[in-house]
Amino acid sequence: QPRPVHHRIPNFDGADRAATRLASLPEFKCAEVVKVNPDTPQRPVRQLVLSQGKTLLTPQPRLRTGFFSTLTVKDNLPDGSAVSELTNSKGVAKFGTSVTLDAKYAVDLVVVGSTAVCPKTGARVGKGEGFAELEWGILSLQGNLDAQNTLVVT
Repeated sequence: QPRPVHHRIPNFDGADRAATRLASLPEFKCAEVVKVNPDTPQRPVRQLVLSQGKTLLTPQPRLRTGFFSTLTVKDNLPDGSAVSELTNSKGVAKFGTSVTLDAKYAVDLVVVGSTAVCPKTGARVGKGEGFAELEWGILSLQGNLDAQNTLVVT
């Protein structure tokens, strides 16, 4: 049983399978810039994004040290690192590029973690702090995504 479970998106058995299933979606295949939250269960998704040469847009944890960072691995990994080393908070801090609030870029796909999702409506519950909603709102106001963007929950 994954621990801890309070005040976070809990890790779960099958997080790797969720990333594999995501890779089969046409929306993922076509996406160039994918926003993925920094929680542990989404780490396989962040690895998938980078391993497929896409740009990863990930928020700073709790937006404490900035807004977003981007990472892209096109040819060679920096310093001989493995993709997995780039997808935790230390890797993002070391190899990521900070994105300012007023930066313009198109987000093609948004992936967020959840503690529960309603199968009928798609409504989700996160960790209860509203960061995913705040990030969506800011990105929308800046013109970087809109209501037509696909949101995937893992």
